[in-house]
Amino acid sequence: MKPIILIIDDDTSLRRVLEYNLQEAGYAVATAASGEDGLRLFGEVSPALVITDMKMPGMDGMQVLKAVKERSTETLVIMITAFGTVDIAVEAMKAGAYDYITKPFNRDELRLTVAKALQFSGLTVENKRLKGELAEREDFRSLIGSSAAMDKVFTIVRKVADSEASVLITGESGTGKELIARSIHARSGRKNGPFVAINCAAIPRDLLESELFGHVKGAFTGAVRDKSGKFALAEGGTIFLDEVGELPLELQPKLLRALQERTIEPVGGTDELKLDVRVLAATNLDIERAIAVGAFREDLYYRLAVIPIHLPPLRQRRDDIPLLLRHFCSKHGAKNVTFDKQSLATLCDYTWPGNVRELENTVERLLILRNADTITLDDLPDKIRSNSSAPGTATHAGRVINLPDEGYSLEQLEREVVVQALERNAWNQTAAARFLRIPRHTLIYRMEKYEISAPLKSAD
Repeated sequence: MKPIILIIDDDTSLRRVLEYNLQEAGYAVATAASGEDGLRLFGEVSPALVITDMKMPGMDGMQVLKAVKERSTETLVIMITAFGTVDIAVEAMKAGAYDYITKPFNRDELRLTVAKALQFSGLTVENKRLKGELAEREDFRSLIGSSAAMDKVFTIVRKVADSEASVLITGESGTGKELIARSIHARSGRKNGPFVAINCAAIPRDLLESELFGHVKGAFTGAVRDKSGKFALAEGGTIFLDEVGELPLELQPKLLRALQERTIEPVGGTDELKLDVRVLAATNLDIERAIAVGAFREDLYYRLAVIPIHLPPLRQRRDDIPLLLRHFCSKHGAKNVTFDKQSLATLCDYTWPGNVRELENTVERLLILRNADTITLDDLPDKIRSNSSAPGTATHAGRVINLPDEGYSLEQLEREVVVQALERNAWNQTAAARFLRIPRHTLIYRMEKYEISAPLKSAD
């Protein structure tokens, strides 16, 4: 497709000469007799280049230049000026014009100036495209996967990133929920603003409100000065509420109001503060079940989950494991390390309860303890070899759980696992949670869900 050049000049004869010479050179040309008509035509034809006379009645060339740049910073403008007004043309270049030509000019000078401008324009567009591709690769640099499940996730991220919609990212621990949140932020219009993350489960309940919304001096014992909360710190950017499912029930109405009204009120304060923040959240809990048992507000859930994104566990995207192995080897400075067929099959067959985080930790351990640059089955941890059904490893008889032929309730199975883990660890919740490879708050949630409590000690 030929690039379109828009000529704006009130001199009819000069306009015709320009049109003839540029058409003869192979360009598509549109013409206008005034600045006002030229701008109307600009919106219709979207030219690659505008050539405008400096001196015209009504809207002059400088005004045309300013209006074109407001509409499209990428469109180049060449100014036509009389010999005695070169200083004005130089000022126009400082204001954004690409070049100028002085009257009278010859055909070769005109064609050379136009050719250089269009070549520069093409390079600018190509450079922008390449930067866009590079930015996209950078945005997803920590997200490895080519499986259908991850392609679906990446597609949603691309579509939702530049909106202002709240996003709720769900998935098991270790699946990369924060990486997804950071990728959404990096691809959004807020990418130059702050990305502020807060783990709602890691902060004591009595301090969480202050951490989120801030407080004023004297709001409580120890509040010796005003403090900005995470929402205020994220102004103009994105706040990421990790483990939002653990947010205490009494704080949920305040978060709901922040999402609805786009205002917050610091603890102990009376004035509401306006918010310009995008909210992303994540949880590894079954929110719908939490709603059913009254542990999470349904209206808050729908405010957070305008766009839901579910990250599949690693066991449901085993095709990505070889890619992740190469990525983590490279990340830890061992690009030359490979895995033999049997060790690779075993790693791909393992269930990875800790997901991608566990896989990276395993790779790091293998790289430190390896005897050679080829990882073999003997190099793998015992728990991976014993819990895999890959050829040459444990079979069905070696599984941790053997289900009865008549079937079994998943909820009863989960309850039994939690009880056994607590019993094995003398009802120490921290130790039991570590044994199950889950956060302590998740264990407590399961105990409340199944009404599990430690047995009363007998009074001897």
